[in-house]
Amino acid sequence: MIVLKSPREIEIMRYANQIVAETHAYLAEVIEAGITTAEIDRLGEEFIRSKGAIPSFKGYRGYPASVCVSINEEVVHGIPSKKRTIKEGDIVSLDIGVFYDGFHGDAARSFGVGKVSKEAEKLLKVTEDSFYRGIERAFIGNRLGDISHAIQNHAEKNGFSVVRDYVGHGIGREMHEPPQIPNFGLPGRGPLLKAGMTLAIEPMLNAGSFEVKTLADGWTVVTKDGRLSAHYENTIAITEDGPLILSEV
Repeated sequence: MIVLKSPREIEIMRYANQIVAETHAYLAEVIEAGITTAEIDRLGEEFIRSKGAIPSFKGYRGYPASVCVSINEEVVHGIPSKKRTIKEGDIVSLDIGVFYDGFHGDAARSFGVGKVSKEAEKLLKVTEDSFYRGIERAFIGNRLGDISHAIQNHAEKNGFSVVRDYVGHGIGREMHEPPQIPNFGLPGRGPLLKAGMTLAIEPMLNAGSFEVKTLADGWTVVTKDGRLSAHYENTIAITEDGPLILSEV
């Protein structure tokens, strides 16, 4: 069942998501070649807790860290490690969730470290732009498939593929709530968009094939062909006035 949120609940979620956005902004400033992914996770958790919130991901279904750090061909759910060091030219994707006053916030960002390849640069831009193309359709009376189709269309028009095995989701008192939000599909399909829906919309784009696999650690999802991937996510609310992005600074 899709749970509609009241204006008051959306305000609480907005605060939770502001902490997510501030954490991303903070980590973007400290990430550079030479830092370990474990240090990124440590700094992220400290920042979240300093704001009076709790990392949503730590311990969630057994996930061992607070920040998902995925690099290059890693799509999502990369596990931070003291042995993994960021290098010049890497694509680094951070997925961060927080729990505050009974509600979750969730957002992901991907960025290049130093000078990146032209392919990486384009992938990063198209992934972010795909999110914004999607929310151009996030209006009352449209259907969920309108968002999904807009994301897929922009990605594929620019020569990239959309991951199919992992999708966006509703969010609120639970980190993952109905409905699932694929980044591909047909317009005019799926649930009708209504005021009070809160959705985590998260395009995951690959430079090559959309096919992915999970590594032996049981968490890290990578592209099957080893080519680059990028991830961009915000939590939004459907309102009478259109989509409201909750996780922007």
